[in-house]
Amino acid sequence: MNKNEEFLDEIGDNHIGTNAQNPIRKDAFDLSDDQKIESIKKDVEKILHTLGIDLADDSLKGTPNRVAKMFVKELFGGLNPSKKPKGSTFENNYKYGEMLVEKNITLYSTCEHHLLPIIGRAHVAYISNGQVIGLSKMNRIVDYYAKRPQVQERLTMQIVQEMQIALGTENVACVIDAKHLCVNSRGIRDTESSTVTSEFGGKFKEEQTRREFLDYIKMDTKF
Repeated sequence: MNKNEEFLDEIGDNHIGTNAQNPIRKDAFDLSDDQKIESIKKDVEKILHTLGIDLADDSLKGTPNRVAKMFVKELFGGLNPSKKPKGSTFENNYKYGEMLVEKNITLYSTCEHHLLPIIGRAHVAYISNGQVIGLSKMNRIVDYYAKRPQVQERLTMQIVQEMQIALGTENVACVIDAKHLCVNSRGIRDTESSTVTSEFGGKFKEEQTRREFLDYIKMDTKF
């Protein structure tokens, strides 16, 4: 392994991000989804063949195509801007001026260093500046940015920034608590640890408001 390879490997093992935005090439969407699936299918076939897997087995024949479709249509669907959820907002006609928190949003993402799952919960809040957003849109924004090869810090920032743009206010916050299988299942193999990241904007930078948000997250919601 040369020095450059050692450096790049060190970045991955230490989960260091190098870009505040997802590094996407300008030609990323020159191919259609079907063309991408066909190309990735061949690459997966090559990987499995190199590993010594017998792709003639009935259980494995469809694996390259399934993996390719999963990459393009599911795991990394958030790379395609055409799939970005519309951040439809509405006038705050009922004049609700307190904090709104959408907590325990299920989060599935993929670590960009080892392409292993990130599984956790996102908690998102905002204080209206005259506009409100549909509750499900908050979940969809989390899901859209999660469906990329990600670094958790970047994902947290992207969720807040998208909400701020949609609502026209800086008063947005996000906390993510997630397990990284690149830590849990390889390397140190620590199955108990999780990673917590946060991003606070506007009024959420104030200690009292931030504390209120964090207290809401701790509430035990039972039905």
